[in-house]
Amino acid sequence: MTITITAFERSPDGGMGLARDTRVRWALEEAGQPYEVRPVSFAAMKEPAHLAVHPFGQIPTYEEGDLVLFESGAIILHIATRHPGLLPQDANARARAIAWMFAAVNTVEPPILEIVTAKFTEGDKPWSKDRMPLIADRIRHRLGQLATRLGDAEWLDGAFSAGDLMMVSVLLRTRPSGILNEFPSLAAYVVRGEARPAYKRAFAAQLAFNTAQPAAG
Repeated sequence: MTITITAFERSPDGGMGLARDTRVRWALEEAGQPYEVRPVSFAAMKEPAHLAVHPFGQIPTYEEGDLVLFESGAIILHIATRHPGLLPQDANARARAIAWMFAAVNTVEPPILEIVTAKFTEGDKPWSKDRMPLIADRIRHRLGQLATRLGDAEWLDGAFSAGDLMMVSVLLRTRPSGILNEFPSLAAYVVRGEARPAYKRAFAAQLAFNTAQPAAG
């Protein structure tokens, strides 16, 4: 059965890897699974056809036969449990890798997303300027904790896993603000993720997709 994922018809970042379809592409590349991409415009995301597969009108979605999934974390967990290469065989190590997946989206990503919201959605509010340093401090607190846990290890828990894939994907969002570079061990960790052949293929594919697609109307 053909795997089909949805992606922005034209990503707000111009295809630089920050949209969540990139992390799903990366997981599929790590698992060696071919897939197709269906572009969705911002207008189409709010229409009934798309809301039927993603009730919150976002991307990405995942379709394979009669299985329809939304939420990048759930999609990647499905890929990781169905195909080898993203989760350890040992039951305890497998559980820890899944815990890191949850930590990436539930603990590390929320304050990172706050700075995006404050800058692009609330940037014109009178209190936005005062709020930004507070958000940045929350991000630094989380990254400091993560850097302590990572130490000088190559990956979070032994070999590369879906936990690292999710964490690197989340940390990439801190690069534009410059905060990532304040934590050299995490910056190096992200670079290691980007150096993986599967990531390079995923990044090239979504960049080419955004370059080829006409701007959403």
